Amino acid sequence: MYQEERLIAILNYLEINKRISVDQICTLFDVSRDTARRDLVRLEEDQKIVRTRGGAILPTPRHEIKDYANRLKMVSSEKKRIGQRAASLIQDGERIILDTSTTVQACAENMGEIPCTVMTNSINQAEILSSNPNADILLLGGMLQKEHRFLYGSSVIEKLSQYQVDKAFIGVVGLSGSGLTLAHEEDGMVKRKMISQADQVIVLADHTKIGVTEFFRFAELSDIDLLITDKMPNKAFIDILQRFNVELLIAEG
Repeated sequence: MYQEERLIAILNYLEINKRISVDQICTLFDVSRDTARRDLVRLEEDQKIVRTRGGAILPTPRHEIKDYANRLKMVSSEKKRIGQRAASLIQDGERIILDTSTTVQACAENMGEIPCTVMTNSINQAEILSSNPNADILLLGGMLQKEHRFLYGSSVIEKLSQYQVDKAFIGVVGLSGSGLTLAHEEDGMVKRKMISQADQVIVLADHTKIGVTEFFRFAELSDIDLLITDKMPNKAFIDILQRFNVELLIAEG
């Protein structure tokens, strides 16, 4: 077997088994340890694997976090359905928190003229809701994150600590057994405080976010009450939600 054929076979093995050792390469392909190591060096140089002690694993996929304007262009029909379903849960006179995510923005866009009080650190959410004559809007002031259009910092967290709301609507980049994660710590610290100030925490996440773990964990699954998504997750994830008493709501098409 030529090296190129062997490299493809090693990658195929990793796709199924997640990990391979030098000894396994020797056994599977009847090659010496030196040859096996050279194969791993080649795959590492091509950025196809991550070498470990005695073998290799596949690299963890990294999701590019686009700026807010570009993320808005990518708002899918699934996110819109999730936003519509979330908006339908808001009752007259409730006090709610909306975070900065584009899925939560889909909720804001579907709220109509319901009378409510809204707290947010998102410039976009405040602008959308300003057309609702019956909504009182509290825009949390702080440092402006220009690329993603949210306000953050100690002043935002301190202001949040003075209020208790009925519902908080929270978006994520990743949702897994490891908890709720995203890319930016400054955003995560604000979301963490939002969660602590709400009687009910509702996470809005399309199916592509489930099973993903990003850089910064800002909450545990035990911190949320309801997950709204667009597709039924696999049984393993449903079992995890049940373990943490998280209710599941599917926004069907």
